[in-house]
Amino acid sequence: MFNRRPSIRDFILSLVLTVVLASCGTLSTTPTPVPSTLPAAVDRISVTPTNPDIVQQPTPTLASTLTQAPAISTQISPSNFAIEVDNLLDSYVVSGVFRGSVLIAREGVVLVSRGYGLADRGAGIPNTPETKFRLGSVTKMFTAAAVLLLQEQGKLNVQDAVCDYLADCPPAWQAVTIHHLLTHTSGIPDLTTFPEYPSWRATPSSPPETLNRFNGRPLDFPSGQAWRYSNSGYIVLGLIIEQAAGQPYEAFLRESIFTPLNMTASGYDHNLNELAVGYMRDVEADYIDMSIPFAAGGLYSTVEDLYRWDQALFNGALLTPDSLSQMFSEHAPIPGPEGLAYGYGWVIGQYSGHRVFEHRGAIEGFVSLFAHYPDDNVSIILLSNLQSTPLNALYTSLFNQVISDAG
Repeated sequence: MFNRRPSIRDFILSLVLTVVLASCGTLSTTPTPVPSTLPAAVDRISVTPTNPDIVQQPTPTLASTLTQAPAISTQISPSNFAIEVDNLLDSYVVSGVFRGSVLIAREGVVLVSRGYGLADRGAGIPNTPETKFRLGSVTKMFTAAAVLLLQEQGKLNVQDAVCDYLADCPPAWQAVTIHHLLTHTSGIPDLTTFPEYPSWRATPSSPPETLNRFNGRPLDFPSGQAWRYSNSGYIVLGLIIEQAAGQPYEAFLRESIFTPLNMTASGYDHNLNELAVGYMRDVEADYIDMSIPFAAGGLYSTVEDLYRWDQALFNGALLTPDSLSQMFSEHAPIPGPEGLAYGYGWVIGQYSGHRVFEHRGAIEGFVSLFAHYPDDNVSIILLSNLQSTPLNALYTSLFNQVISDAG
């Protein structure tokens, strides 16, 4: 629902990562094979054991190694690189497989910030860097940041039991902690995999009502003993944020993150038609009531606002060094030979010696990608209102161009 789901068979046979831009559990799209050059974030069906000792320990030196980028540049640097990226993305638009907005920055300088294709085909409205898109699972990095802000305020601790914040907490959840939810090691099953999910995704559902759709189910595994991607876990995190903050999830993010960072074009999507129109190939995507994804995938933003987030986060303007260390620690290994791990709302990996923090998302009509290379001080932000965009292939091409340009 809120992220892609790769084909396990293709993964095993060819070691090729496959992106299915899925937001509804079952899609008519054909998985798009992509090169296995870049780490892919993330929703694997298999379960892998974790080391409980490692899971509980943040990396103490990570915050000191994060790239300290300069303040946001308001001017785009003209270069052959920008022309090459334009040509690449224009070719995707002409081929009918991309429409959206892209921002690429290096060393605090924006190299590319442009919209491509149409935000609304019927009205002929083009995409721009100010166009708003649904983020899908890129929402999770903001949910994780909200938890860490509340921890800094002394209103919760990531090692707290989930049941401390939930009324009528299921007996099976007694050992589940906030840390387990943040790292997808809780064992709480992902509601988007339920066979009945497509039948109610278009129906309004408050977070407590959505919680009741999965809180009576058995855990997939004992908490802390394995890793499996769970949108359900991040929906629970949204409820915990509301309980600890004493205000709605949406209000807390607005007051604690979006307003302080001047992210004026970001917020919670209420199906008010203020965003780009989401498409699946040549038709508008199926409807989803945005009350359902909640803290797992309910936000919208623009590439420019996400760059403000990037600069504030990696400059230490939002979270303390201790919180950053927890956020970007490799808490739980992700199944697969790529050596990926999950932090708090981020996938952590490496490509050709380049360390990367990233997350991807997919929700009806939209796909998204946010990647930050801390050692190279490179950020790649891609938002698309075409759900069938071959995200991995496009991302790989953009990464190769930006690294080649730097060399």
